[in-house]
Amino acid sequence: METLIKVNKRETNGIIVFEFSGELDETNADKTFKGIYDEVGDFKGKKILFNLSGLKYLNSKSIGYIADIFSNVEENEGEMYISDCSEGVKDVLELVGITTIITTVDKEEEVTKK
Repeated sequence: METLIKVNKRETNGIIVFEFSGELDETNADKTFKGIYDEVGDFKGKKILFNLSGLKYLNSKSIGYIADIFSNVEENEGEMYISDCSEGVKDVLELVGITTIITTVDKEEEVTKK
C-alpha cells in the first residue's frame, strides 16, 4: 500500500517551489521524484526550492533523490534551497550532511523575497 505524499508546485519570483506534505518512503519515492524531474525538465539555470513544511518522514532513497536533483541543478548553473523543515526532518538532513551542500533556511520567504 502506497503511503500518502502530496507535492504542490508553484512559482514565486522566478523560483520553482515544491511544497511537500505527508511521508516520503519506499512506496512513493520513485513516482514522486519522477514527477518532479518531469516538472523541472531542463535544469539549466533553474532556481528550485523544496518547502518541507508538511513532510513528516523521509527515507534514505528520498534523500538520494534530493542530492541527485541538487547535483543536476548545480551542474546546470542553477540554485537549490530547502526550507521550512520540521525538527525531525531537519535532524535527518543534518545527520546525512544534506544541509552542508544545499542551502537550508527556516522560512521559504528568506529565498523567495530576494
